Amino acid sequence: MNQIAALPSRAVIAVSGPDARSFLNGLLSQEVETLASSELRFSGLLTPQGRLLYDLFVAGVEDGLLLDVAAEHRDAILTRLTMYKLRAKVELAASPLGVFAAWPAAGGFPDPRLPALGSRLYAEDQATTATEDDYEAHRLALGVPGPADWGTDKTYPIEADFDLLNGIDFKKGCFVGQETTSRMKRRGTIKNRMLPIVFDGPAPAFGTEVLAGELRAGEVLSGRDGRAMALLRLDRIEGADLTADGRAVTVDRPDWLPAA
Repeated sequence: MNQIAALPSRAVIAVSGPDARSFLNGLLSQEVETLASSELRFSGLLTPQGRLLYDLFVAGVEDGLLLDVAAEHRDAILTRLTMYKLRAKVELAASPLGVFAAWPAAGGFPDPRLPALGSRLYAEDQATTATEDDYEAHRLALGVPGPADWGTDKTYPIEADFDLLNGIDFKKGCFVGQETTSRMKRRGTIKNRMLPIVFDGPAPAFGTEVLAGELRAGEVLSGRDGRAMALLRLDRIEGADLTADGRAVTVDRPDWLPAA
């Protein structure tokens, strides 16, 4: 049975004008110039130092582009994009469209991160059969991290698995934060990744240490009963007995994530 949920934690920015694609292409971690109408791409807006400021989806539509962003950050994203605009022929505006998720995919734009996530729809109104909490449980079950896990200006996008979820195009031209991102990938210096963990009972508090014996192996991020995301040191979790808050935890490596 298809589930459709409104995602009030998300909001839409409309981008139009002859320079819209080239403008965004120079800023975002994903290629935008070749984005087709009716296509959706996952991306990040980074700091010049390569840390993740905001996640976003870019949707190609007939009269321009739509940016699917965190609702709490829409004004800040509009301000930042306007700062970068300079003389580019681009129009940026908050859109009244709402964001909806359907799983399995049912119309709209297939989610570019993972087919099992379904599709995303942009409309002022849409009949729903589920809640955003249901969708978050679905996302977490697939082991896909979300905005609550990476915060703002704290995490490198590769640590948040953007490279494995089609959020970075390493073949495109320059974008803000590209140098650090490309260097991490090229040198293989990926020491930490967000991975799902399972345990008995309620989720440990955000920031709780994950220990491998007496060694710090990472920290718990967002979660719910029995399951959470964690930012983990890859060199300390293989074959280790892990604990958090005095309880045993186990890494549940999703099938989309390559073996260590």
